[in-house]
Amino acid sequence: MELLALQPQSFSSSPPSSASTATAPMAAASSSLGATAAASRRLLLLPSASRARLRLSSSAASTAPAPAAAPSPASLSSLRCLRGSSSPLASRLFLHQRRPSMHLSAARYSGVASPKCAASDPEQLKGAREEIKELLKTKFCHPILVRLGWHDSGTYNKNIEEWPKRGGANGSLRFEMELKHAANAGLVNALKLLEPIKEKYPSVTHADLFQLAGATAIEEAGGPKIPMKYGRVDVSRPEECPEEGRLPDAGPPSPADHLREVFYRMGLNDKEIVALSGAHTLGRSRPERSGWGKPETKYTKDGPGAPGGQSWTVQWLKFDNSYFKDIKERRDEDLLVLPTDGVLFEDPSFKVYAEKYAEDQEAFFKDYAEAHAKLSNLGAKFDPPEGIIIDGLPKAAPEKFAAATYSSGKRELSDAMKQKMLAEYQAIGGSPDKPLQSNYFLNIIIFIAALAFLTSLVVN
Repeated sequence: MELLALQPQSFSSSPPSSASTATAPMAAASSSLGATAAASRRLLLLPSASRARLRLSSSAASTAPAPAAAPSPASLSSLRCLRGSSSPLASRLFLHQRRPSMHLSAARYSGVASPKCAASDPEQLKGAREEIKELLKTKFCHPILVRLGWHDSGTYNKNIEEWPKRGGANGSLRFEMELKHAANAGLVNALKLLEPIKEKYPSVTHADLFQLAGATAIEEAGGPKIPMKYGRVDVSRPEECPEEGRLPDAGPPSPADHLREVFYRMGLNDKEIVALSGAHTLGRSRPERSGWGKPETKYTKDGPGAPGGQSWTVQWLKFDNSYFKDIKERRDEDLLVLPTDGVLFEDPSFKVYAEKYAEDQEAFFKDYAEAHAKLSNLGAKFDPPEGIIIDGLPKAAPEKFAAATYSSGKRELSDAMKQKMLAEYQAIGGSPDKPLQSNYFLNIIIFIAALAFLTSLVVN
């Protein structure tokens, strides 16, 4: 699913002028002493952890050779991590240092190691989500963002335990080595769209950003709310990318067997395969990228976004169950049906779910949301291990009291009612292991009062 065809961009900074490097030795020494004294005064204002990091950075710089050289990926990563976690003053100190000349293409930028910070910051995740929503309103890039998240997590192999060899949602798709895989053609455009958001919110990992973008795109296109969690850790080197060939092919000799081979390897089942296939309700296939589809149709010739390609549905930026309806009917030659689409209504097991989703959009939305969330977590290493929820946990609806439930001779209460009763019991100081403390004196007085009252009734 692809939408935009953006031109590659490059990032460069101008080299230092010859005048600035041809300074007399005495003037250079004086300038260096002044700068050192100023930096020392600023250093005293920093927290101790930041001072330690700055001293390490300074000592390393003092032993480095004088000629400016392109920074290594590791040094760039360390700089980003320190700037993201230290005080604003530390950032200004780094920004005021003279930087070496650097010419960095978009491809090389994507290969820079990720900062070794902990999990993504929840507030930055929320901010990034709002930026993605605005991006979707102007670029109509819902399909390609969904595809980016899927292709990052879809390399997972359940038979490999070691991270990151097992693949999955770990941000490896930002590296050029993986972007060159045939199945990822055109996804560099998705990275370019998200690049300004990543720069604005550096404490969001690439792995989280890719999955956040995909889930937000589904929801903004009218789809279900995805129960997402975040805190995915990024891989740090291109060598940690998975080998090519783990993603599904559009036209294999045996489509049903191929889909099962790929998705079963991820730990998904037939219902999840069919539900996830329904995301083709969004987007278009471009023959210059995938080898499938028409160059343009009456539904795609005018965009929105870059025109062209062939869509699976008429309204290819609206998330609904029309994919299943259109695949089942096959009445419109301008709508795409891949071999892996058609088999959903041919394979007996797949057909049960495809027919259900064509008739019941609510059932499709429910199953899709669960499958999407599961796919987005595959292979991920979370920090913290339980993940980060940025929307809060959904509140369970209180159980309605029905007298018949408890007066029909049934002695067993529902689990929800048991939990409710336990919560009320604990709220007044009780627990399963410790009964409530009794006020014996009060109990005796109540007993005597009740006895006196009964005695008076009898006498009268």
